[in-house]
Amino acid sequence: MSHPDADQFPVRTLGGPTALFEYGGLRFLTDPTFDGPGEYPSAGPTLTKTAPATATPADLGPIDVVLLSHDEHADNLDTSGRALLADVPLTLTTPGGGERLGERARGLSDWEAVALDRPGGGTLSVTAVPAVHGPGPRADVEPFTGQVVGFVLTGAGLPTVYVSGDNASLDAVRETAERFAPVDTALLFAGAPRFPVLFGGGLLVLDSAQAAEAARILDARRVVPVHHDGWAHFTEGRGELEAAFAAAGLTARLDRDWRAHA
Repeated sequence: MSHPDADQFPVRTLGGPTALFEYGGLRFLTDPTFDGPGEYPSAGPTLTKTAPATATPADLGPIDVVLLSHDEHADNLDTSGRALLADVPLTLTTPGGGERLGERARGLSDWEAVALDRPGGGTLSVTAVPAVHGPGPRADVEPFTGQVVGFVLTGAGLPTVYVSGDNASLDAVRETAERFAPVDTALLFAGAPRFPVLFGGGLLVLDSAQAAEAARILDARRVVPVHHDGWAHFTEGRGELEAAFAAAGLTARLDRDWRAHA
């Protein structure tokens, strides 16, 4: 299979799960989180943000599409992020989030795809893919952490892009790989977040070794790690990710811009 250049578009990581990239002439933003450091109560444990985002919504310019893994936790959508959604034409998210977030949001079930018009003509496709926000089967996890969704972006002459969302399941990655591998760029949510009171301290999102294994499963040419900094419940960061990819022999697949900002 012939791949477009995996480095043909930059991905700007902004802290936590938030990243900005242009694809097919459209500007995409993942899980908007721009509030300052502090404590954020939730239906479960209190979330503690330890560092600000590296940009504000005003710094970003117009956004065409938000890819939102879920809307129920402040470390994926906070107050500033919700305000930003009002100025974005389309937010793609979970079925439940599509109902909660209003008319500009569209909820997608697993494997449901939406075609988006490209500014220069033609379309690109965004397909919802499985994600599980915790250890174990989805049916056991969702009552505590809610629905989550990942995304795959494809289009004629465009690279294949995977956005994992808050996923802890390598089985979900395998399901996605069966349909879409090899992947040109993978935005992998990592950080090994845990809370002792949830699932016995089990992983809520991939740890570093699992992120490297996900890259292998996807045959990803380029990996941009996100969701590994800025929050106290993230138990692994850049150092652990670099070590895990080195141990797997996959250092060259880590995005060179991400590595450059060590």
